[in-house]
Amino acid sequence: MKKLENKVALVTGGSRGIGAAIVRKLAADGAAVAFTYSRSAEKAEEIAVEIIAGGGRVLAIQADSAHQQAVIDAVNKTVVEFGALDILVNNAGIYIGKELAEHTLGDYDQIMAVNVKAVFVAALEAVKHMSIGGRIISIGSNMADNAVGPQTTLYTMSKSALQGLTRGLARDLGPKGINVTLVQPGPIDTDMNPADSELADVLRTKMALAEYGTAQDIAGLVAFLASEDGKFITGSWVTIDGGFNA
Repeated sequence: MKKLENKVALVTGGSRGIGAAIVRKLAADGAAVAFTYSRSAEKAEEIAVEIIAGGGRVLAIQADSAHQQAVIDAVNKTVVEFGALDILVNNAGIYIGKELAEHTLGDYDQIMAVNVKAVFVAALEAVKHMSIGGRIISIGSNMADNAVGPQTTLYTMSKSALQGLTRGLARDLGPKGINVTLVQPGPIDTDMNPADSELADVLRTKMALAEYGTAQDIAGLVAFLASEDGKFITGSWVTIDGGFNA
């Protein structure tokens, strides 16, 4: 029996990069997986076709995490389609890089809406359907503990907020048997942060392992936390950054 057999998962921002790897891994481990996407409809379709061809169950949902109702609807569509919700993975996130003086209040509202508020909204809706053994896993960043340079203020703030949210949710949901954890990736080879970019060479000099991680590395950790193997981990985070923050 696969580790996540008979489980139902929802992954936000699951059509590309780390999110897509998480969707594939959870499906490979036996879960029925719903995932949201904002604009990458073609990529979402490719993932869905791939999982179905492999005998899995999947649902692609167009939803912009910046909009509260879209997040709520995604949770409920998952439950309607699969009859339950056991695992919520809050992966959707955005980065706004600007000089500090160029930021607007609109930038603040946008990054907080996606990186923080959407996580809270999804959790509130998901727990209505979760029972003992439920999992809420959010994808943060090692930058929550290390603002690596300029033009990171809003992003670092938003990812740091997830630490407090994780602690609080774990206390509130522990009595219900629901675990809440946070995964904090460092440099990961994706189309948004490729390992062959000029910036990558600079980042490698700051890492203990001096090499980028892969989206599959993050997906493997998420799958571990979602499984019975991770049943005693809650209210904390795991930084997976090749020693960047060491």
